[in-house]
Amino acid sequence: MSGDYGPEGIVEGAVLAVREFGLSVSLVGDEQELLDILLKFDYDTEKIRVIHSTEIIGMNDSPSIAVRAMEDSSVVKAVRLVADKECIGVFSPGNTGATMAAALLHLGRLPGVLRPPIAAHIPREEGPPVLLLDAGANVDCKPEYLAQFAVMGEIYARELFGIQNPKVGILSNGEEDKKGNTVSIKTFDLLKKIPFNFVGNVEGRDLYGGGREVDVVVCDGFIGNIVLKATEGLAKSIFNVLKNSIRHSSLAKTGALLLKSTFTAVKKRLDYAEYGGALLLGVEGICMIGHGSSNALAVKNAVRVIAECAKHGINDRIRTRLSEYKTLLSDSV
Repeated sequence: MSGDYGPEGIVEGAVLAVREFGLSVSLVGDEQELLDILLKFDYDTEKIRVIHSTEIIGMNDSPSIAVRAMEDSSVVKAVRLVADKECIGVFSPGNTGATMAAALLHLGRLPGVLRPPIAAHIPREEGPPVLLLDAGANVDCKPEYLAQFAVMGEIYARELFGIQNPKVGILSNGEEDKKGNTVSIKTFDLLKKIPFNFVGNVEGRDLYGGGREVDVVVCDGFIGNIVLKATEGLAKSIFNVLKNSIRHSSLAKTGALLLKSTFTAVKKRLDYAEYGGALLLGVEGICMIGHGSSNALAVKNAVRVIAECAKHGINDRIRTRLSEYKTLLSDSV
């Protein structure tokens, strides 16, 4: 109910997901409003249910206070459906902090998880996107947090992207082993001892496929969120510059028509909606945080990714792997 454009696009995305993937979806919000929107679509009434909520946590509300005070809010009731095992996962395009707070309060962390990170997709030149952790959940991090982010990200990239041996790196200001701040240097020493494909430090340009090859990149949430927002802004600016340049030239307009399919493919590759949102890894159940301006395509893909996470047993794999590495990490910190 608290996305940038109201619930209509969210409802449409749910209808598309049910139609295309055969999944069942619960919509939580103002019952009458949601039912009125559903009347616009042809859908399987057995696979979409509406659960009424009377409160909405806004974008400017304090997450920790609102989640406890507004128990009948749409995001809290949606998260509780997962906690009660009625649903396998939750998607919210509303207040990010409130979604995280509700997930931590009602779902809790997986055993052994110190801090759940947000895993965001960064499009690159070829192949699947780079997975960036943390994209904003934990502003201040300890080395052991980042080491766990790497383990969780490696599992995600392997299972959902189908990368057989994902390359894991630390975002730093240089490739040399001793580059970075105190936390990243200590994290480097930790990751060297974990039995996966650790490639060392990577730089910002490597995120997009323009340098050192890497599949999973770890950093604290302060840096990660800046990288994510800067990437979104740059992609939008590039397309705006292209549009303005084409608009003022007849020759460019002709060329644009010839390259229309190419521009469409590029735009699709850079569109966050293709990935649905960003997963909050490390919590019991599956929690996906959507962009505030999530459209129907983003919602449809979010539902798909949630189902894929359940199918591949992402949480079970994280639980097992962290248990296996517990002694190794404890001895190393």
